Amino acid sequence: MQSDPTSQTDTQQQINPKTADGIRRRLFKGGLGRRSFLGRAGLLTAAGVAAGVLSPLVSATRKGGIVHAQDVAKQAKVFNYARFSEKAYRIRLQAAKQEFELGIPPHPTNGDEERYPNKIATDTRGLPHNELGEVKLDAYNSEIKALTSLNPDDFEKIILGGTRKLTSIQGPLAISLEGINAAQIAIPPAPTLDSEEQAAEAVELYWQALLRDVSFDKLKDNSDDPKVLAAVEDLNKLSGFRGPKQNGRVTPQTLFRGSVTYVDQSDPSGRTAQYFIPPGVTDGPYISQFLLRNIPFGTQFISPLIRTALPGNDFLINFNEWLTIQNGGSSGKSINYDPQRRYVSTIRDLGELAHIGGALALGAFLILSQDINAPLNPGNPYNNYKIQAPGTGAFSAAYFQTILDLAPSRAIRASYWQKWYVHRRLRPEAFGGLVYNNLVNKTEYPINSELLNSQALAQTFSIFGTYLLPQAYPEGAPTHSSYSGGAASIAGVQATLLKAFFDESFVIPNPVEPDPKDPTKVLPYSGPPLTVGGELNKLATNYAIGRGHGGIHWRSDGATALALGEEVAISILRDEKLGFNERFEGYTFTKFNGTKITV
Repeated sequence: MQSDPTSQTDTQQQINPKTADGIRRRLFKGGLGRRSFLGRAGLLTAAGVAAGVLSPLVSATRKGGIVHAQDVAKQAKVFNYARFSEKAYRIRLQAAKQEFELGIPPHPTNGDEERYPNKIATDTRGLPHNELGEVKLDAYNSEIKALTSLNPDDFEKIILGGTRKLTSIQGPLAISLEGINAAQIAIPPAPTLDSEEQAAEAVELYWQALLRDVSFDKLKDNSDDPKVLAAVEDLNKLSGFRGPKQNGRVTPQTLFRGSVTYVDQSDPSGRTAQYFIPPGVTDGPYISQFLLRNIPFGTQFISPLIRTALPGNDFLINFNEWLTIQNGGSSGKSINYDPQRRYVSTIRDLGELAHIGGALALGAFLILSQDINAPLNPGNPYNNYKIQAPGTGAFSAAYFQTILDLAPSRAIRASYWQKWYVHRRLRPEAFGGLVYNNLVNKTEYPINSELLNSQALAQTFSIFGTYLLPQAYPEGAPTHSSYSGGAASIAGVQATLLKAFFDESFVIPNPVEPDPKDPTKVLPYSGPPLTVGGELNKLATNYAIGRGHGGIHWRSDGATALALGEEVAISILRDEKLGFNERFEGYTFTKFNGTKITV
């Protein structure tokens, strides 16, 4: 019979202190140190320890010797300290065992890194490159050596091309003590370099650059903006486009809205993807309500008006500048900001919001808990208690905020593990260099014709005089690979936690949208109701797609990262649930794919 890690069964009945002391003496005989002990710890199974074979927590050091569990129990007239400590130990073991037993899914790649000896489909920014932007293979090999050996010294031997450092290359190797291990989360392989899907994602990115100064008010089905209509027409010609559609077609209302991609669990190879539009993402205004309301912060309020960039702030459109960035150098340029702060109202605005990042989910949390007073998730046991109120320890706003602040680091570890140790997909800016070289330098890189024949590419050359992908940030993309998106994984984990903490069906009162004539103001929104769950989904996808508005991420980067972040959140909730003393059946909420789950 399996032991219950939350059981309050008397510790004295489960553990023989003399046996435990004997094992300890044998393990540490002759000065056996901690490192050696850990090396032999595999001899003790989690199941055996959980069943009471050995517990290092049944004793404590004091002057004069060892305090045994039964002695502690006698001294504790009201509370059995040893039993409580043993319970904590068994729950931690059970959490680890629970996650470990999930197993390891397949981690297939798209094969591009092996397919192209010159590594044109692999992220190599920051390393030295030749005059075309192809990586120097000795530098590439120095990076792969470190990623393979995992020797901390080898990471400091990677050959860089400039002064820009590689971001968090060892960070994914940290073991999270909460939630699932990074290697246990599956995402489908990225689109291949020559595929219709990669071409479609590139066409969308070129249109995002072309439409940066278009108001979100024009992204509605009554739009008369010629660029918006041209983008819609162009995207509807693509065979590999995976973004939102209405009745099988891209419309102004669905243009640049978010999506989520999961690995198909029915395919044991892990290669098949499933595409979803999260509930609420295509409803109402493009921008989430959580980006349009004042954020209460104690007795203060944080304004939703943001600093944004002026039109014309487009970078890496000169080949020499582009090559300098690929080599890890600096463009020497900076953004010219609009002195007038305003609501997020254009594509460029959202790109700048996603550029800086910040505590977007914390703002949503404070709005939910202190502004609109959203009800807690119906599964919260304190909804029905007549005698008790929650505190910082569990089920309260303070507790939720603690988990919300912890989760991003755990999601980033999982996302960056995919980036550095599995996929190493090239960034959109690097892909733009391949397109440029094909059309200007007559290289023959395998770029799909659907991009080469697109209106997006033709208009980019007409307006910017280049085939490079115009970037909104002078530094280009961060110095780590594209797939999956780190920022989007944070958005995914935090939006999921907020849906678990609050009642996602609650309708947000007094919704608004930016005034297209004066974006320093908002107007009342009238339309279908906007729910907490739908607007949290929209907040997450706003942030993910906003990175594409800046030019630094593919749609699939963010779409897979949202699902990855969701899985991290679920695993943290699953582990946390083991430790509660309250009678708790679990949080029920809707995943990004529209299915209900109880954790």
